[in-house]
Parts: sequence; structure tokens; C-alpha cells
Amino acid sequence: MKNHTYAKRVELLQESTTIAISTLAQELKAQGQDVLSFSAGEPDFDTPEVIKDEAIRALKSGFTKYTAVAGIVELREAIQNKFLRENGLAYEKNEILVSNGAKHSLFNVFQALIDSGDEVIIPSPYWVTYPELVTFSGGKPVFVETTQESNFKITPKQLQQAITPKTKIFVLNTPSNPTGMVYTKEELEALAEVLKDTNVWVVSDEMYEKLIYGVKFTSAAAISQDMCERTITINGLSKSVAMTGWRMGYLACKDKKLVKLMDNLQSQCTSNINSITQKASIIALKGEADNDIEEMRVAFEERMRFACDAINNIQNLSVIAPQGAFYLFVNISALPQYGADSMSFCQALLKEQCVALVPGCAFGMEGFVRLSFACSLEQLEEGVSRIAKFVKTLL
Repeated sequence: MKNHTYAKRVELLQESTTIAISTLAQELKAQGQDVLSFSAGEPDFDTPEVIKDEAIRALKSGFTKYTAVAGIVELREAIQNKFLRENGLAYEKNEILVSNGAKHSLFNVFQALIDSGDEVIIPSPYWVTYPELVTFSGGKPVFVETTQESNFKITPKQLQQAITPKTKIFVLNTPSNPTGMVYTKEELEALAEVLKDTNVWVVSDEMYEKLIYGVKFTSAAAISQDMCERTITINGLSKSVAMTGWRMGYLACKDKKLVKLMDNLQSQCTSNINSITQKASIIALKGEADNDIEEMRVAFEERMRFACDAINNIQNLSVIAPQGAFYLFVNISALPQYGADSMSFCQALLKEQCVALVPGCAFGMEGFVRLSFACSLEQLEEGVSRIAKFVKTLL
């Protein structure tokens, strides 16, 4: 074969910029350079021992066979109880689907809901995967740009103006990646009022709900009966329980037919998630690792406060303290050379000071870079010091 052709839908997909930056940093490390990477969205803590112990028990007991596609009954019951206990939401077991990470849950949702030409409203800055999955599914991302002045949150007026007869989904991310902003109950109520009497689904990505600082988290589906019926809640254990490599995500939705359709799709793609992970996840969902989660949260908050103060002391850089997650979305727009070119800023910083950040353009917003503080205070101190040195050369 000389003239290979490939599926257009796959050729349209772009590599995740966060992964690309992390890969480049790893390559420089392999060459012996002292690279400090603040690009990955992964806790630096190990999975809690109580969860690992349960995985070992499951493995030794021979729990290594296929399970139900949607997850074992005990796991879905644990998710049910978690939603009721922590979010005030009542779901039935057949309204829950467990997948290979929240990214897989999102893939299932977009594949099951989007037809060619359907519009999906995505506030920017956004997590890099949202528009890629929408495009892959045949949909059209409709970006609504937020501002630092609005704390990077979409307003009811903006949402109203973005809705058209073709709008199928509104994507909500709270706490947000990359900004760390959390929507208040009142803000969610105002958005919910706009959505009344529409056929717009809400996909609410709540992966970072346990990593919050000084604010109260409210789940979008808990706002009203109308929101509960139109919202597909996405969550998982990767971030809050440091289980990134275990690949456990889940969704909940009151539309049983939609959940069944996604179950059918998953059955033909991956089937069930890892059986050992399922057993271990029950422990986390029951709250047996809550002390470990709180220790992580407290450590993240300490790092966040240090990094915010340090960044804000660098001339021409500024950052709003995030309310959740473990990222700083740093404003570089005042820099004379790179204010409107975040990719070049990140490339130059990595080359000259061996510090890896993610450019804001990856999240749909120029003039910013994302710094992950999921690392030690010592690394943060050194990293911010290098950033300060680099910026000083530009002024």
C-alpha cells in the first residue's frame, strides 16, 4: 500500500498540550538537565494505604474476572451513597456508569448525545479535552470567553446569548481546570434559571470537588429538580484520592435510557474497568480515606498560598488565588515580549530556566499560563525563583 488514508475524525484530534509539554520536560530530564515540571495535573501523593490494602486483598482473593460493564453492584451502591451523603442527590444503581477515568465518562456522554452539527457551549478557559471530544463526536464547540474580572466564570447573560436551536450541551467545570474557580450555589441557580424551558443538557465535571479552599462546593444537579433531570455529573477518584493510574471515573444521570445507551457503547469498547480498581474504589467512596484526603487538601492549600504570594511579587505577573483544584492560572499579559504568546513564553522558560508550565492557549485563553502546585514546597520555591529570574531578563 502506497497511498494510506485515515479516518478524518481521528486526524482532527490534537495531542493534549499538557502531555506534550510534560513529554518535552521528560526528554530534557533524560538528557541530564535539572527540569522542574509544573505541567502535569497529577497529585504528588501516593494512593492511601487503606485503598492499596483493599486492592491487595481483592487480588489475593482471585477477584480478577470480568464484571458487569457498568461496575459491580457494591461499587455502584457506594457511589449512590456518596452522592446522597455528600451532595444530597438520590440516584438509582441503573443511573450510574463506571468507566476508565472521567475522560472515558465524557467520551461516552458526547458519543451518546451529539449528532453532526450539534453545538456544545464550553466556557473558556477550558480543560483541553472538552473541545477535542466534541469535535470527534461530530459536534461544534461554541466557546464563551470569560474574564479574570468575572473570576473566569460564565455569566447567565453570556449563557443566554450562546444558546441557539442547535445547542445540545452546556459544559460546566467546577472546581475548574485550569483556573481553580468554584461556582457558588447562587451562581449555579442563576445559570439554572437560564436553562429552564430549554432542551440543553448540562455536563458537570466535578473531579476536584474535594480539593477546595475556603469555599463551599455545590453540585450542579442539586440546584433544582429541573437541573437534576438535565445534568450528567462526571466525577472520579484520580485527583482527590491520588488514584490517577487506577483509572476510575463515573457518571450519574436521571435518564436511564441514556445511561443504558452509554453502557451498550462501553460494552463494545472497553467493557468493565479493572476489577481490582473497583474493589479498592469502594473503600475511598465509603470515606475510609477521608483523613488522607484532608491531609492532601491542607498541603495543597499551603502550597497554593505560598505560590500565589510568590507569583504576585514578580513584576508584571499576577494570579487570582484559586478556590479549588491544584493549579494557578497566571496572568502574563503585561510581559512585553510574550504577553500575547503563551506558547513562546513556555518554550523559552523551559529552554532557559528548565521550568515547565502549560501555555494558556491550550485552554483557549491567551495571556496566561498554568502552573500546577501538585509538588513539594521546595520545588515550588525553586521554580518560582527561576520564573522570577526569567521574567527579570524580559524587563
